[in-house]
Amino acid sequence: MKKILTPLIFLTLLACGKNEGKPLDYAIVSGKITNKNGVVTINSFDRTFSEPLKVSADGSFTDTLSTDKSSYVIFDGKNPVFIYLEPGYNLNVTYDVKDFENTITFSGEGAQVNTYLLEKNKNEKALIGNRFEVYKLNEADFKAKYKAIKASSDSLLETFKDIPEDFKVLEKRDLNYNYLARLNEYEPYHKYVTKNDDFKVSDSFLKELDGIDYQNEKDYFFSENYKLLLTSHYRKQAEALAKKEGIANDIAFIKTISNIENEKIKNDVLFVFANTSMSYSKDVEAFYKLYSDNSNNDKNNAIVKEKYDKLTGLSKGKPSPKFVDYRNHAGGTTSLDDLKGKYTYIDVWATWCGPCIREIPALKKVEADYHNKNIQFVSVSIDKEKDFETWKTMVNEKELGGVQLFADNDWNSKFVKDYEIQGIPRFILIDPNGNIVSSNAPRPSDPALRDLFEELNI
Repeated sequence: MKKILTPLIFLTLLACGKNEGKPLDYAIVSGKITNKNGVVTINSFDRTFSEPLKVSADGSFTDTLSTDKSSYVIFDGKNPVFIYLEPGYNLNVTYDVKDFENTITFSGEGAQVNTYLLEKNKNEKALIGNRFEVYKLNEADFKAKYKAIKASSDSLLETFKDIPEDFKVLEKRDLNYNYLARLNEYEPYHKYVTKNDDFKVSDSFLKELDGIDYQNEKDYFFSENYKLLLTSHYRKQAEALAKKEGIANDIAFIKTISNIENEKIKNDVLFVFANTSMSYSKDVEAFYKLYSDNSNNDKNNAIVKEKYDKLTGLSKGKPSPKFVDYRNHAGGTTSLDDLKGKYTYIDVWATWCGPCIREIPALKKVEADYHNKNIQFVSVSIDKEKDFETWKTMVNEKELGGVQLFADNDWNSKFVKDYEIQGIPRFILIDPNGNIVSSNAPRPSDPALRDLFEELNI
């Protein structure tokens, strides 16, 4: 994924006769966002591409994007705008941040398709209601619920007469994949919402998944639901392989997906997995070698190589990336260099992150047990600036200890990017000299953390 055209190059292509007849591989997205507050980003749905969207003072923007991915999300910090792009689209998006539901509109080439997708999402949201309650339903009622949603979406699609027929064909298939994907995730979600860890779906519940062709290239690059089903299918195989061979799950997953027959699907699954998971691997070198041995897409490989080179700089004993003058809840500012002299265990988190919040009791217990030892505990919030007061309030209400800091630019903070942080919570352990012990340390709830502390004689 890449931003491929500057405005000057774009104008040159329009004026250059040699490009006539050449298939387009880009789309233009423009529009106006009223009442914008903060940074706006544009991201590919598979998380392999993300960058700030340049929005002028009056809220207007224009961007040119590669269409090697079709699904993007524009995010203003509050509202996600899902957009679908095909080569040659010139899509215009306008809305008011403070009244998103009533003001979002599409115009230009691709408007009909994106308007349909917007209406489909609104319709499904209304039919689902409280998703938490839906996953509490028994098998039969859950299935009936999503069959009704599929039927409603099928009917809605037919009301959009001007949508291209080739899109309709793929979309009808995606509506079915959406139904199947929801069935596939029912068991773990039902376990969670009912707090019944022993729950298993009946043998016949997932029978409808048996006929899926996992080598369908068109469906793969069109349908995010198909991708979910495919990833789940191979992840189950990988878990069995990991158990059988006694290898790490990430290594087993690469081995498994490397057997996908369709080269384009295989390369993309490998690429997405490397982009999102290599920074969490216990053995980055083995991960990268296995990826390189099985991917034959030069463009992807160059991107993953750059990420690998960056990650090798985060290995044990290397100087830690630094942060400077992060605001301290106790007052003033704190830099990483201020913390030298003791081991430093860093928790990168945010107030909106459920898994982060769930680690707090365990973190408090570890802090208490290692009080007055040769270690300090630092929590770095990557909340957005507008949530600064929310962060201060949560620190007080939950009586969070240690050093509580607020990052300078949320996800886009240099410290976060330097550590290749793709998801939170993320824990980092640094030695008294400011060198990395672990760039992906165990969580407080993991007994391995205390084992690590004991090894270091903390």
